[in-house]
Amino acid sequence: MSTGWRRRSLLAAGAALAAAGCTPRELREIEGGFVGASDARGHLLRAPWPTRAPDVTRTVHTVIAGGGIAGLAAARALRLAGHDDFALLELEDAAGGNSRGMELGGMACPMGAHYLPLPGDAAHEVQDLLEELGLRQRVAGRWRYDERSLCHSPQERLFLGGQWQDGLLPQAGVGTATLVQYRRFGAAVRASQRAARYAIPVRRSAFAPAQLAQDALSFDAWLDAQGLDDPRLRWYLDYCCRDDYGAGSASVSAWAGLHYFASRHGFQAPGEEGDGDGESSAVLTWPEGNGWLAARLAAPLGERLHAGRVVGRVAVGRHGVVVDALHGPSGRLERWQARQAVLALPAAVALRVLERPPAALRELAAGLRSAAWLVANLQLRAPLDDRPGAAPSWDNVLYGAPGLGYVDAMHQSLRPVPGPTVLTYYRALGDSAAVRQRLLDTPWTDWRDAILAELGAAHPDLAAKTERIALVRHGHAMAVPRPGMLRQVARLRGAPQDGSGGRAPAPALVFDDAPRLAFAHADWSGCSLFEEAFTLGHAAGRALA
Repeated sequence: MSTGWRRRSLLAAGAALAAAGCTPRELREIEGGFVGASDARGHLLRAPWPTRAPDVTRTVHTVIAGGGIAGLAAARALRLAGHDDFALLELEDAAGGNSRGMELGGMACPMGAHYLPLPGDAAHEVQDLLEELGLRQRVAGRWRYDERSLCHSPQERLFLGGQWQDGLLPQAGVGTATLVQYRRFGAAVRASQRAARYAIPVRRSAFAPAQLAQDALSFDAWLDAQGLDDPRLRWYLDYCCRDDYGAGSASVSAWAGLHYFASRHGFQAPGEEGDGDGESSAVLTWPEGNGWLAARLAAPLGERLHAGRVVGRVAVGRHGVVVDALHGPSGRLERWQARQAVLALPAAVALRVLERPPAALRELAAGLRSAAWLVANLQLRAPLDDRPGAAPSWDNVLYGAPGLGYVDAMHQSLRPVPGPTVLTYYRALGDSAAVRQRLLDTPWTDWRDAILAELGAAHPDLAAKTERIALVRHGHAMAVPRPGMLRQVARLRGAPQDGSGGRAPAPALVFDDAPRLAFAHADWSGCSLFEEAFTLGHAAGRALA
């Protein structure tokens, strides 16, 4: 990180904090620091791998390397098939990957992903999981979701022009020209939906020529070609891309930008009625975010879950697979001998640790760029004073801010009077090596000052009511669907199983040049969504069961 950037950011944050009425004493009284993902443990892979004999050797039928959602889904699929002789090796001290949760001041809050949209029929594996967990059941011939887990209203609001408005699409003070462009973009989304199938998971999309053409250029370039240049519309679309993909509309492909809307809830301009019953835009959420789901996937594993393991070498032989892992806390070198393995690892990590990687993995890793994220949980001793306009919501976004706003971890609470809470702030930093280095080098106090200054524009009393800030750094949080990614996914995965996107089993990622391995990670979809990771993990587990 350059000294110039540091100095400029400190000056800007200092000026904004002063404008918000924050005093140096208030800032000093805020406790905090970095928590969660261990960069030191993950960076052990950069050093030469130990060549000494293993300290312990264990034998198991199947090894799962990686305990994110894909790895947990693979373990569940093995269990459901009656296959219990497996071990799951996870880098961190708890499974879940980007879906882990934590507690702050006795209140649960997310460390990453904070919601799951109601899955469509193409994601039937996820639907089955929700039914198993009691979140989805058939009542009088219709599917009904657990109202305690559905996001309570009000769901979203936007701080614009000094006050809050309902919803995130800017509406306050917009003119006729802006509304016309909103309607034109909505029409373009509906035309795309009619022309080809956009599905989650991606492997059940159509991969039609029109979609591959969209994949060839950036979302910004496509919008320019359509004459969609309204600043309010472009801000909103860029926000959506940063929120779902970790990078803005200049970086992601036009296919990805359209897929955000066409695969789920469409796009309705103000005054337009949607085509459905509103269920397509509903989400499931919990105070700890998707950590609720991760914990329930991990709970049945018991002693088969081995946390704190850095997988550093995977070798495939004629009769089996050898996986070498360092136990982070003790430094003990473990060797796992297995008949087969699921590599539920990011593509770049899988390429680094796997001896003789298949051509498909080399191709995928060469084309991938990953986005860095910062997640900050702010523990508040009291509710914030509010500005005019829409009431406090679950998701609260500031127009034009560098971050993505915050969610209220206590929004699902049924308490009659607001009280202490945790606000979870998100900032997508993009996919360059420079921003990852900045994320690693910047002191937590600099992030504290920047976040309080940013949110202080809407909440001048934020610093005075903040007791503690816990920051989580995700250096390689998610794959960014840049132009060309859909074509690569289509080439590596082949055509979808059926044109309807129905309940056909998803084919596992098993390649002829690595027949004892099944690959499972959202990287293979080019976009990091729960449904993508879960479906791929489920397919891998079924294939090896």
